[in-house]
Parts: sequence; C-alpha cells; structure tokens
Amino acid sequence: MGRKIGFLIYVLVMMATLQSCVEELDFDQFDELQIEPEIEGSILYVEAPEDIINRAIASNFYTQDFNFDGFSDAFFADRVIDGVVTYLIENTTSKDLNISVDFVDEAGNVLDVEFFNIPPAPPMQQVLREIPYGGTGRSLDILINTSAIRVSAENNGDTTSVSDIPDAKVTIKSSGKFRLSVK
Repeated sequence: MGRKIGFLIYVLVMMATLQSCVEELDFDQFDELQIEPEIEGSILYVEAPEDIINRAIASNFYTQDFNFDGFSDAFFADRVIDGVVTYLIENTTSKDLNISVDFVDEAGNVLDVEFFNIPPAPPMQQVLREIPYGGTGRSLDILINTSAIRVSAENNGDTTSVSDIPDAKVTIKSSGKFRLSVK
C-alpha cells in the first residue's frame, strides 16, 4: 500500500510540475508582429568611353530611356515603407559633364530629377549621392508611378582633349535599398 501512495504522490507532483510549465497560448501575437525586411538591388548602370564623347556632334552625347517597372510592381508598391536610391558617378575623362537622371511615368511626365555636374579628371572625379524616399524624404508616389528612367549626359568641355587616365570613361551607377512591410 505504501508503494501505491508513493506512486500516487509522484504522479500528482509530476502533473503539477507539467501544469506549471505550460503557458496559455496567445493567438493575438500575430497582430503585434511586424515583418519589415530590407531589399537591395541595382537600378541602373551606364558607361560612356571618352572617345565616344569626343565623337559626338552635339554637346548632349547621350540620352536614353530605360523601361523600369520594378517600383510599380504590386508586391513592391503595396508594401514599400521607405528607402534610399544611391547614385555613384565616376568620371575619368577630361570632360566637364552634366548628367541628369529622370524618373518618368507611363505618360512620359517627369516625376523626379536628379542633376549632377561632374568636373573633369585628373584626379578621378567621384560623386556619391543618396536620395531618401518615404518618411521625411521624397514622396513614395514618385517611385510607385515610375515606369521609365531617362539618363541624359552633356559634355560642357571640348571634343578634342584626352585624359591621361587609361580607359577614360564616365560611369553612372544607381542602386536602391528599401524597407517593405510583409504583413
């Protein structure tokens, strides 16, 4: 009989221990959950060698519209919270350059313009600029309504000089880093 009572006490203690370790489930935690991953990607890459710039008849040696629907995609447009578009322009040419990057909507209207005046090399000229969108930055509607990116480059210098830097060229790069709300 003593063994039965001991066994019964042991079972009761074990059940009390298990009961004290179990927490009541809170199914409302999902409502409090915030999932905001950051995505980053390249947007634009353009380069023009100095000899092409020297061959151009007009001072505006480059204009190109690039179809870009990445911002208007429903997954991005419905979830974007804020972000930064980063431009990096490198000039190893002997040319003083004006470069503009325009965000354009489907109707051809310019939504946003970023203008750069790049001095000639040497030394190599590099411009880094970050443009915030959303929050305290520019409107997210600019990005969401963008369907093309227009790049224009103008030579303010001559068409005969040649840089001492080998493989002289101007390079325009841009990338974006954005925070999205998944939930």
